[in-house]
Amino acid sequence: MTVKEFAKAWPLLKKQVKTLDLPWLDELASRNRDPFKILISCLLSLRTKDRTTAEASKRLFSLASSPEEMSKLSVPAIQKAIYPVGFYRVKAGRIKKISAVLLNDYGSKVPDTIEGLLGLEGVGRKTANLVVSLGYGKDGICVDTHVHRITNRWGLVKTKNPTETEFALRKILPRKYWLDINSNLVAFGQGVCRPVSPKCPECSIKEYCQFFSSN
Repeated sequence: MTVKEFAKAWPLLKKQVKTLDLPWLDELASRNRDPFKILISCLLSLRTKDRTTAEASKRLFSLASSPEEMSKLSVPAIQKAIYPVGFYRVKAGRIKKISAVLLNDYGSKVPDTIEGLLGLEGVGRKTANLVVSLGYGKDGICVDTHVHRITNRWGLVKTKNPTETEFALRKILPRKYWLDINSNLVAFGQGVCRPVSPKCPECSIKEYCQFFSSN
């Protein structure tokens, strides 16, 4: 897939995605663009299924929805609320620590730059890009396993890991696609272009896909 082919395929993909389930983080952002909630939910989502992340987030935010409130919760209380997300014990401690740092060092405001977010313990490029784009509406390309897998299947990029994919996409894709690429490809990756047994016959853009044409 070339960039020109991507531009042709994108409207078709977005149309198909409208028939699929909306990823939790996009659902959260559509209701209330709260950078803190998006940051915490994104931390919970690592190595965790989307539905589990959504349920854990709702339980946690019913107890605390700001750095001030979260800082007051005990680590065991956070653990209980977010279980059974992956690595829930580690994540509970990290969430409390980040909340305290935001409260004490940032006036309870989540940084609005990728560089600033990367300064928080446990925040990687995926999380930073999601907070910048979903939380603040700024340009960011969030690359998770779905975006990495799918863009490589298409042949749009040839990269070894999500970080390489992010920087490759930043070089070739016009900025108008940056904000939407993660939400669309997460839904597409969960519903159609799955890691195992992708539903290629159901794909609306298979004619542009290198993986489909080679199989």
